[in-house]
Amino acid sequence: MLGLKLATDPRWAKLVETNIEEILTDHAWCEQKAATNAITIISLNSEHEELVTELLKLAQEELEHFQMVHDIIKKRGYTLGRERRDSYVNELFKVQMKGGSRQQALVNRLLFSAMIEARSCERFKVLSENIKDEELSKFYKDLMISEAGHYTTFLGFARKYGEGIDVDKLWKELLVAEGEIIKNYGKSETIHG
Repeated sequence: MLGLKLATDPRWAKLVETNIEEILTDHAWCEQKAATNAITIISLNSEHEELVTELLKLAQEELEHFQMVHDIIKKRGYTLGRERRDSYVNELFKVQMKGGSRQQALVNRLLFSAMIEARSCERFKVLSENIKDEELSKFYKDLMISEAGHYTTFLGFARKYGEGIDVDKLWKELLVAEGEIIKNYGKSETIHG
């Protein structure tokens, strides 16, 4: 479904289990960044009414996810740590964001966003199927379904607003590039790490 070129090794979930507080903090900040990204897309492309409407819903959902993760952190007696840099996202950004017209910039940003959501969805699936913590297993299964919807929202809008741009070609190229980038990850207790 997602078309990712390299699946996450299920052993990554075992690594995550060694530091639940770290994965939860990283995850909380990923949700915050996802909400911010949606708002940024809206602010740069406010003339697209349908895009604004749908991304407002998506941003609200991402903030709800942030709240949900924060609630788990508090319930477990952890503390929300400082925001982390996401090297995976930064590498992906360098590959995808390459100037061009406003339309090209929008399509690029939407594809970039779809890719992050696709990888997050895949990571949540790995966690839901491999983590021993029953509460977190169910939590990540529920979020996996939501992230899949976000992935398709971004990809759908890229196709809608990409008139005259070979969006499917760009998506396939991004899938290949992401497959190369992700080879260097899966070694830390973070969502993309």
